[in-house]
Amino acid sequence: MTISAQSETVANIGIDVGKEQLDVVWHETGEHLVVENAAKSIRLLVKRLVKESVNRIVLEATGRYERAFVLAALEAGLPVIVVNPLMVRRYAGAIGRLAKTDKLDAGLIAEFAAVIQPELRVLASAKTLQIKDLLLRRRQLMEMRTMELNRQQQFAGAQASSCKRVIVLLEKEVGLVEQLLDQAIEEVSEWKARKEILLSVPGVGPTLAYTLLGDMPELGELNQKQIAALTGVAPFNRDSGSMRGKRRIHGGRAGVRTILFMATLSATQHNPVIRACYQRLVAAGKHKKVALVACMRKLICILNSMLKEGRSWDEKYAQKPA
Repeated sequence: MTISAQSETVANIGIDVGKEQLDVVWHETGEHLVVENAAKSIRLLVKRLVKESVNRIVLEATGRYERAFVLAALEAGLPVIVVNPLMVRRYAGAIGRLAKTDKLDAGLIAEFAAVIQPELRVLASAKTLQIKDLLLRRRQLMEMRTMELNRQQQFAGAQASSCKRVIVLLEKEVGLVEQLLDQAIEEVSEWKARKEILLSVPGVGPTLAYTLLGDMPELGELNQKQIAALTGVAPFNRDSGSMRGKRRIHGGRAGVRTILFMATLSATQHNPVIRACYQRLVAAGKHKKVALVACMRKLICILNSMLKEGRSWDEKYAQKPA
């Protein structure tokens, strides 16, 4: 396949990503190109785009199918932006664009790039993507293990034995993935440093550390209120007129919050700062669950501050109000 370069400079390009092909549309000229989603074709496309002084190449996150192009574009220094598909769908709804084909979708993404001009961000390196894939796989295996543990409690005899064998297999696979994770993290200084900081905290084990590394990359970048809200441990008012309701937590990342809850239970026993906080709240008459949520918020805020400042666990420092 031959991909010839255009004579005039273009600025905004949209790519609709499919398993087998990439539909590419130049917004300024309306040119449409279909490229096989394979290494050789991607190299030819990238070679052409390098010559065109492109301002923006926008494509939607698909989970995996866009990765080959994104890595090749990043290596070539192209301004590639991966956006949440929901952003493009909302833009399409706002302008009343209802028709849908691969070509139309690519054109819509190119128009979105030109009109909305999404911000260029530093995208993850190939090694970082490998780490994230391993983190994702670990989470999947842990979820399957939890499902089998639940089934084992429901069954007896041969069925329970079957569940037990699967659990043993899953635990072995988790161990292998964690070995690969440790090796990959050792090769990326930033990830290694973040992991060591997290694991320096009493009550924080590999499960929470890996969960935060994979599912909350914003940790250390936000302020305390923002990180608490993102985790789903920030209480929100429920007031209307003269009615004053109870403040409750909601939203946030449920997967992170679940693992944080289990880690906080451990921290109330093994972390002197969290233990003192929990005991003080219970002694003041707070319900134990309310006290645990407050400790969850304190723990995530401590971790956020530690990563932001690049410091390991210090009990005196951690006792400061979060």
